[in-house]
Order: sequence, then C-alpha cells, then structure tokens
Amino acid sequence: MRNVATALILGLVLARPGHAQERPAPCGPAAQLPAEFAANVAPDSRCFEIRMYTADTERDGVGDYERSIDELHQRFREQEVAIFERLGADIVAVWQSLDDSYTLIWMLAYRDRAHREEVWAAFRVDPEWIALRAKYPVSSNSQVFMMSAADYSDLK
Repeated sequence: MRNVATALILGLVLARPGHAQERPAPCGPAAQLPAEFAANVAPDSRCFEIRMYTADTERDGVGDYERSIDELHQRFREQEVAIFERLGADIVAVWQSLDDSYTLIWMLAYRDRAHREEVWAAFRVDPEWIALRAKYPVSSNSQVFMMSAADYSDLK
C-alpha cells in the first residue's frame, strides 16, 4: 500500500504543468501552510521532497558520457544516502526512472520546512559530501517538488 501511495503522489505531482519552475510552497504540519491548503493536509504530516536528477551525458562539453547515471547511482549507493540520514533526513525511497534512463528520483522526508533547510545547509558544507562529489563529478539537471501528506493519506 505504501508503494502504491508513493507512486500515486509522484504521478499527481509530476502531472502539474510548470510546477517545477515555481518556488516550493511551505510543507509539513498544517499550521505552516496557507489557509487554502491547510484543510486538506494532515496536521501531523512531515515535509516531503521529491528530487529528480537527470544526469548530464556531456562532460566538460566534449562528447557523450554514457555512464553518468551509473556514477550518480554509485554516489548515492556509496555515501550520499548515508550522509542525508546522518544529518537527520528520512530517505523514503530512491528510484530509477523507466521513462528516462538518465533520471534518478528520490523522496526525502523532514519534520518540517525548517528541518529541511537545516539538513541542506549542513549537507552543502559536509566534508564527506565534498569528497564524494569530487570522486563522482556527475552534473545533473534537477527538479524539486515539496509536498505535505493529505489528511487521509497513510504515509505521513
């Protein structure tokens, strides 16, 4: 049931045209949301974030680098997920897109928006992340979607 709910959420979010271009709205407990959204959000919802990274197949502007998605997965496999967990994020799942073989999709959860900001601020300066990024210098285009659980959702 949890996988079905996650896939449904992902499908609904990705279906919204132009959504990735907008600044993410607040997320987490309903008290943090604008009134027009609060009625549909579980008051005990965590802040969910879906991140889609499409690996750039060109390195330094010269030729194709066909294994870039493999390096991106290896970076996650080796340490990136562990770094986020150590910093307090909950990794809900990590996926490989079946529609675009160069896209990795993952979902994280935080207590609230402030917690998300704390985690990302710590991540950006984390020595293990800096070393990992140097080891696997995969550039990617990213899309970010911020969400709160609906009041009737099992996944909160």
